[in-house]
This record gives sequence, structure tokens and C-alpha cells, in this order.
Amino acid sequence: MHALSLTTWWIHIASVLEWIAAIAAVHSYGQRRREGGWRWLALAMLPALLSAMAACTWHLFDNTAALEGLVVLQAGCTLLGNGALAIAALHLLRLQRASQPPGAG
Repeated sequence: MHALSLTTWWIHIASVLEWIAAIAAVHSYGQRRREGGWRWLALAMLPALLSAMAACTWHLFDNTAALEGLVVLQAGCTLLGNGALAIAALHLLRLQRASQPPGAG
């Protein structure tokens, strides 16, 4: 735990909690609107959460070389998450365009 200052830990933990709240909010929003595309967006946010948790775990153990696999996991989850978010956003865009009447927007 000595690798990061207390302030930096606070930011890391707050960011993870904020991302969890964002996933819940996106899912809830989709349920209220009865639009399944939002559920996919919430699901696409999970790899980024896993990435953040991997980073926090690695820092928790003072960035030890024995856990360098977590850095690779974090990078992979970030790549997967960014791609998944892009695909989910495109899916939402297509759903929105499909639900608009012809000639609108």
C-alpha cells in the first residue's frame, strides 16, 4: 500500500465506486425507457471496471513483480472494454435511428 499516497488511493477507490454507480445508472435508465440497448452499454462497461480493479489490486500489493500479470490483464481489459463500449454505442445509435420516423433528424 506504500506505492500510492492516501490521496491517490482515495481517487482510485472513488473512481471505481463511481464507475459501479454509472453502470447501475445506465442499466436503470435502459429499464425505465424499455430499451435493451442500454443493457448492452452497461454490460460493455464491465471490462473497464475489471481493469480498474486489477490496477488497484496491483497497487495494493506495492506493484510487486510477482503480480505483473495484473498489468497485462488491465491492458487487455482496457482494450476489450474500449472496443465493447464503441460497439455498444454504435448499437444504441442504430436503435435510435431505426426508431425515428422517416424524415426526422
